[in-house]
Amino acid sequence: MMRAMVITKPGEPDVLQVQERAIPAIAECEVLIHVKAAGINRPDIFQRKGNYPAPAGTVEDIPGLEVAGIITQLGTEVTERKVGEKVCCLVAGGGYAEYVVAHQDMCLPIPEGVSFEEAAILPETVYTVWDNVFRRGALRKGESILIHGGAGGIGSTAIQLAKAFGTRVLTTVSSDEKEAYCLQLGADKAVNYRESDFREVLQEEKVNVVLDSIGGDYFQKNLDLLDTDGRLVYINAMKGHKVELNILKLMQKRILITGSTLRARELSFKIPLTGEIHQHVWPLIGKSFRPQLFKVFPLEDAAEAHELMENGVFLGKLALVI
Repeated sequence: MMRAMVITKPGEPDVLQVQERAIPAIAECEVLIHVKAAGINRPDIFQRKGNYPAPAGTVEDIPGLEVAGIITQLGTEVTERKVGEKVCCLVAGGGYAEYVVAHQDMCLPIPEGVSFEEAAILPETVYTVWDNVFRRGALRKGESILIHGGAGGIGSTAIQLAKAFGTRVLTTVSSDEKEAYCLQLGADKAVNYRESDFREVLQEEKVNVVLDSIGGDYFQKNLDLLDTDGRLVYINAMKGHKVELNILKLMQKRILITGSTLRARELSFKIPLTGEIHQHVWPLIGKSFRPQLFKVFPLEDAAEAHELMENGVFLGKLALVI
């Protein structure tokens, strides 16, 4: 048996409770990971509230999309991993627990000098940023990107990686503290949206890519700011999913609008993405890219961690120690 943080029913953070569960069984190409730490992400909040169901075949009431730990058991067809190996991994769910299973090809080695807690906050944001900024958004050296919410997990990752690959980085934030934080991470300009209209402040900038999780009235502002042949990439729409599009403006500026979710994608998509991340991002860790760990909570305090994530008064990412 193992300890796991369970969503007992949809609701506020207090619906999270530690329960005893059976250790999951592994398939022939999977490994069993003894989880030392788990990252906390906004989709965990959505799942707790009943708004983000787990994909088919994934445990439904244990949240957690990224973990770091030690491999303790190998499936019969596993050839690439070994018992005792320290890894971090993107999982479809079940990360808030002492054990989780993962396909061998989804495991990434924990870089030298990186703690379990720091490694646990890497996968979800790195996968999201690499796929949406560099694959779908096709951000290239010498271009400019606008990243909304630069002080959060996705934002702090996107700022660092965009700078590492030679681009100009613009971002929006909600406070002076977050502005200073983003500039320290490498952003070239940060706009406090509570004090200024980012469209007005950035209207002289040449923006090639926008990474947006806000939606709503940001949509039109993003279109106005994007240069010709610009790319608008959505990973969430917290201020509203329905917007009005001027198709003529889209045609005149030749703008591409795209977006994606990651959790429910099949392994045939995630495994090659893992390989690209290992090749292009992993060598940067500890150099031009560093995990941004703000605070660590014991598993029993997951509700408190969720409350902190919801009030937004933090920089970077949060983690649980299992």
